[in-house]
Amino acid sequence: MEKIANLKIRITGVVQGVGFRPFVYRLATELGLKGYVLNSESGVVIEVEGEKEKLEEFLLRLQEEKPPISKIYSLEYKFLPKKHYLSFEIRKSEKSGKIQVSVLPDLATCEDCLRELFNLNDRRYRYPFINCTNCGPRFTIIERLPYDRPNTTMKEFKMCNLCQREYEDPSNRRFHAQPNACPICGPYVTFVNEKKEKIAEKEDAIRLTIEYLEKGKIIALKGLGGFHLICDATNEKAVKELRKRKQREEKPFAVMFPDFETIKKYAYVSSLEERALKSVESPIVILEKKENTDLAYSISPENKTIGAFLPYTPLHHIILKDFGKPIVATSANLTDEPIIKENEEAISIIGKIADAALIHNRRIARRCDDSVVRIMAGRQIPIRRSRGFAPLPVVLPFELKKPVLALGVHMKNTIAVAKGNKVYISQHIGDIDNPKAERFFEEVIKDMLSLFEVEPQVVVCDRHPFYYSTKFGERRFKEKLIKVYHHHAHIISVMAENEVPLKEKVIGLAFDGTGYGKDKTIWGGEFLIAEYTRFERAFHLKTFKLPGGDKAVKEPYRVAVSLLLEAGIDPETILKKVEKRKIRFIRQMIEKEINTTTTSSMGRLFDGVSAILGIRDVVSYHAQAAILLEQIALNSQEKEYYQFDILNKEIDWRPVITQIVKDLKKGVSISCIAKKFHNTIAEMGLQVSLSLRENFGVNIVAFSGGVFQNKILTESLTNRLEKENFRVLLHQLVPPNDGGISLGQAVYGGLFEKNY
Repeated sequence: MEKIANLKIRITGVVQGVGFRPFVYRLATELGLKGYVLNSESGVVIEVEGEKEKLEEFLLRLQEEKPPISKIYSLEYKFLPKKHYLSFEIRKSEKSGKIQVSVLPDLATCEDCLRELFNLNDRRYRYPFINCTNCGPRFTIIERLPYDRPNTTMKEFKMCNLCQREYEDPSNRRFHAQPNACPICGPYVTFVNEKKEKIAEKEDAIRLTIEYLEKGKIIALKGLGGFHLICDATNEKAVKELRKRKQREEKPFAVMFPDFETIKKYAYVSSLEERALKSVESPIVILEKKENTDLAYSISPENKTIGAFLPYTPLHHIILKDFGKPIVATSANLTDEPIIKENEEAISIIGKIADAALIHNRRIARRCDDSVVRIMAGRQIPIRRSRGFAPLPVVLPFELKKPVLALGVHMKNTIAVAKGNKVYISQHIGDIDNPKAERFFEEVIKDMLSLFEVEPQVVVCDRHPFYYSTKFGERRFKEKLIKVYHHHAHIISVMAENEVPLKEKVIGLAFDGTGYGKDKTIWGGEFLIAEYTRFERAFHLKTFKLPGGDKAVKEPYRVAVSLLLEAGIDPETILKKVEKRKIRFIRQMIEKEINTTTTSSMGRLFDGVSAILGIRDVVSYHAQAAILLEQIALNSQEKEYYQFDILNKEIDWRPVITQIVKDLKKGVSISCIAKKFHNTIAEMGLQVSLSLRENFGVNIVAFSGGVFQNKILTESLTNRLEKENFRVLLHQLVPPNDGGISLGQAVYGGLFEKNY
């Protein structure tokens, strides 16, 4: 990134009338930063400009040194290009008419509540549902607006006299804390054993949970937005058993650690990663693992990274403190099904997935998975945006013409509702691959429309004719429905969150696995010249055959056969791990064009190269081959790249495959080849962008698509482009994968003029 940058921050919470703006002014001027701070309809907006290191320091100190009376409920930030501010100032408040009621996300337990939680003399000592105005459940307990106790699942608990007094006292930090409760009047936990018997409550239930964990058992634990499956993260046998029962062969598990100091014993943590771990959102943060720790190997096999997070509810804090070791904490479901939220459903999986359950009697109004982020290129990039972030709106730099419902796509689905200049994106729904996921998808649509009181004039879906979301839109909304191309929606989403003005053009790099294209083939390695309402496909990867269609996604050796044949290489001489009869069968499919589609997919190119290098012939979870290709490339410092050709509008990857095979035969290490391949894709991005800038006069390059979850590629290409003075747009508020597409769909629908 360039040395001078702009940091834009939006904060909600108790940040008005508490000396917050003067504090921001003093901090910014002390650090030599320029820009402004102002009160907005929903909180505080800050823009600061200066050296990148100073901006990161500002971000950390903003939370650590804020006025004691102030409270931060949410903080979203993004890096933008510099605007050349001359000084720092406190600006007049923004007034945009009606104050819009917002639904806050669930908030991690605050420091004040934590002190009380472990204070032997406090009446809420070790009470698993301690909260105050500054923390606790929000999105997962509210049933309708306004956010008052009778409109939440806490309506079932009548406050005792002491809690009622706190609730009504303006000087108390529990003043109008809707989930306010205590051991006398509030929810409580219950332990359910192997026989599905409720055998203990409250402290006894927690004690039994710890005993079971120490014995290597798997517990279904009720959290904020659903149940986790938890077990001892240092017990290899327990983790393997969890994999077997959950039918999740190798996809990494997230690990919850007792405290930040413990995380540092197991992983390397940068300042931005530390900020993310300690933030009120408390997401899972992807970190680089340290070697030779006692974590079970099966948590993230073949991976140099680990998804780490801290306890974010009082119950998690109590369990982690008592257990004293990290735990695996993964969503309680079978792979690809929605997270379980009902007690009865959790009890029903005892004897199948879990050995026991720790339930409680506060209802969950809506499912909400944990969020996942990764720090790349100096930005916090969401991989999954859910608990802690949803349903905060993305604020647009313009007004939409009409209210919109966006239905998202097939994988990593989210939906969005939009009105005015705000797009409210749902929690993570996931892949719509089964009847339970379909019901969850429809449930979230109904919920979001009701919660935000949106009556959509336009409904937007993907153009892929076979997606469940598309078929649902056609069936349910008919005349209101419009369709947007998958990769255009990707680029719109990154433009919108980076506040690109209307009518501005960008060079859009849309790199992913699958998307329906204008020519009815599968796109995925696209260079677009894009605006919000139109685009042109300027360049793309040279197409290749995808034998077996979706089956090739799960069996990357099929892609490898196709790539090798296209490059004029006999696949039987290279794919030593694959049976020759299988290779011959795939070869026949390609030559006779039986059940074979055509694609320009960058994701599949990564898969194919992974198989050629012998890393992964068959995968057990989505994008595993590409993920492991990156993991192996992390072991190399190689700077060179392979040569490729650009002919007409196509980037010819065939010379790359030829050179990879030559390196393999010469005995060059797999990590070196993998790194050279990553460098090659970054160089492709640079060379095509330079050509497009020359031809179209466009200097902004926007990255979107699941391939940009790859840290090596994202950072390498960002560095190359910024050295050539391009402005690079990365996702910072929504995921680059398909979880961010609903934002692009909503913006397209809200600006819709005519179909392409």
